[in-house]
Amino acid sequence: MKEKILKWVPVILVFLTVVSCGFGLSACSSGRDSGELEAMTVAMVKTELNALFYIAEANKLFAANGLQVTLKENYDSGASAAAGMLNGEADIALAAEFPIVRQVINKNDINSFGTITKYENTYIIWHTGQGIETIRDLKGKKIGVTLKTISEFYLGRALELNGMNIAQVTLVDTKAAEAEKHLGNGKIDAVVTWEPWVSQINQRMGKKVITQVLQSGQYAYWNLVSTTAWTRNSSNILKRLMKSLVQAENYLVTYNNEAKAIVRKRMNFDDAYMEIIWPRYQFTLSLEQSLILAMEDEARWMIKNNLTTEKEVPDFLDYISEAVLKSVKPEAVNIIR
Repeated sequence: MKEKILKWVPVILVFLTVVSCGFGLSACSSGRDSGELEAMTVAMVKTELNALFYIAEANKLFAANGLQVTLKENYDSGASAAAGMLNGEADIALAAEFPIVRQVINKNDINSFGTITKYENTYIIWHTGQGIETIRDLKGKKIGVTLKTISEFYLGRALELNGMNIAQVTLVDTKAAEAEKHLGNGKIDAVVTWEPWVSQINQRMGKKVITQVLQSGQYAYWNLVSTTAWTRNSSNILKRLMKSLVQAENYLVTYNNEAKAIVRKRMNFDDAYMEIIWPRYQFTLSLEQSLILAMEDEARWMIKNNLTTEKEVPDFLDYISEAVLKSVKPEAVNIIR
């Protein structure tokens, strides 16, 4: 009798495994290796741009893929998060492409291995009744902007499109979260900021302000970055991370309302605000040629405006690693080398 029971044990185990995987349990599809979870820390500003991370965390996808991920959200911009990562405060960071450009031009060791969001969320806001009707009227004015972030570039480009440059205005370094305070106390004439602060200012100040988009249809890129050395030596961890984020992306596509609810709860947003901002974002893992073109454009702008002593645009392909993303989502990579 005992021998008959032992004979059926392997069959029963196989049956249970098939049933479990058929119901989509994450342990069956994660590819997680046995052993302890690999730990990693991510430097980031708290923003809805991190949606894939929030979805992966909420659905325990990191753990299913053998990772213990700590989200370090005490940064006020992607630029400061990238700087923190370079100072050893985290393994990777999330940042727009402009901080990457600045770090490359400053000869710092930084490497991008994926974009998780493409977005439009940057605006310029000024008071009504102050003699400012268009951007052209900002000549000689004080403008609050978070320096070293992509909002500085968008402001500079908007000024150029209106016949000016950043030398013809006074830039006041202003954190995005403090934009409304500085605009309200009259210390600046206009402010450049991003969501959710834009919507908050418009809701509270209403017709007292004029709001104008600065990106003009050009997406910014929210990127995964680390040092070249860490990226090279952590391919196994990065592959697990990318698998988790691909699964989060698939969840978002399949269960869009549930994904929105996760982000809304994490950010403490209301439903009305989520309906406004959600269409402005593309939450998808990618490495696109358009990212390289945007970085080259931003580098040329820095050189033109004497924000660097460099005279040549760097080869940004030297600071991009596509191998890991290509291994888990090959269709997401279209960079030309």
